[in-house]
Amino acid sequence: MTLRTITAALAATCALMAAGTAQAEFEISVYSGWQTSPHSTVEGSDPSGIGDFDFTAGWEGRSSEMPPYWGVRGTWWRSDILGYGLEFTHAKVYADDDTLKDNGFETLEFTDGLNIITANVMRRFPGVTRDWTPYVGAGLGIAVPHVEVETTGDKTFEYQFGGPAVSWVAGVSYPINDSWKIFGEYKGSYSQNKVDLDGGGDLETNIVTNALNVGVSFAF
Repeated sequence: MTLRTITAALAATCALMAAGTAQAEFEISVYSGWQTSPHSTVEGSDPSGIGDFDFTAGWEGRSSEMPPYWGVRGTWWRSDILGYGLEFTHAKVYADDDTLKDNGFETLEFTDGLNIITANVMRRFPGVTRDWTPYVGAGLGIAVPHVEVETTGDKTFEYQFGGPAVSWVAGVSYPINDSWKIFGEYKGSYSQNKVDLDGGGDLETNIVTNALNVGVSFAF
């Protein structure tokens, strides 16, 4: 999944929405930032390698390493306060060195990435301050992680459907002109990731991410 592909899909969706409502405001937002993830339980089976496993993984975000953490959000503002839209977040997690060493893994990560796709509801609060507009939002969708797992047995390296996901956000935006805004926000997500391993195994973990983002929005 590339930025061009996701942005084109969001733009096409917004265009279809626009066909039915002439007065709506459409906004495309692109962001990046600093993303982390707390520990989570990892369980499953690797019959061709380490066998059954059940442990707590320490995760690292490594936001600025390639491929970087980023996201794109399309919002259809039906009024000054309420909007609906779609969002793609390219979050990622790497198991830390202690986790790998203690549990027999060569590689355990979702780094291209832990892809979260959600349908959102957004609420903004115009007029709270003269220049800055606070907003909050929440989304429901799916996780499509790029599974990168290697043990003494097989190596898994592919996109899979992980499971359901939810996201939440709170931030403030500042207008540069009638079309462009800058914003800063906190964004979180929770995703269930149950994936298959080459060699007949499986792996399951529920991952929370926390991020501080900065970005730019274009409204039309």
